[in-house]
Amino acid sequence: MAFGGFNKQGNSAPMAEINMVPLIDVMLVLLVIFILTAPLLTHAVKVDLPKASSAENKQTPNKIEIAVDGAGTIFWDGEAVAEETLNERLMAAGKAVTDPAQAPELQFRFDRATQYETVARIMASSARAGLTKLGFISTPDK
Repeated sequence: MAFGGFNKQGNSAPMAEINMVPLIDVMLVLLVIFILTAPLLTHAVKVDLPKASSAENKQTPNKIEIAVDGAGTIFWDGEAVAEETLNERLMAAGKAVTDPAQAPELQFRFDRATQYETVARIMASSARAGLTKLGFISTPDK
């Protein structure tokens, strides 16, 4: 494959082939540079770090579990309560909160047959009490 010649008849058509030799040369030079510099980049500084002992921080989550069965019976942490008692306990729990980050989480368990009106009343009572961390517990499908 000749790129030029001494004949005067020369081809006037443009060359349609890419000359890969200079690209390969540049790639090989870069490869050699990276091979030489890679070991220099992995140099680690040895530092004598202090030793510390720590215990696992076991914090029990602050939660209140509220459940409602299909008949409309309300349970506060497994104890059956009336709706008025539930409102009083929610207000007491809301007033006991000094730091919003430490507020208890309300975990709701509602039966499939629970009326939406009951759910809405309980959620409105918790919002009035200032308890805004809500979680819904359900049983996954198999």
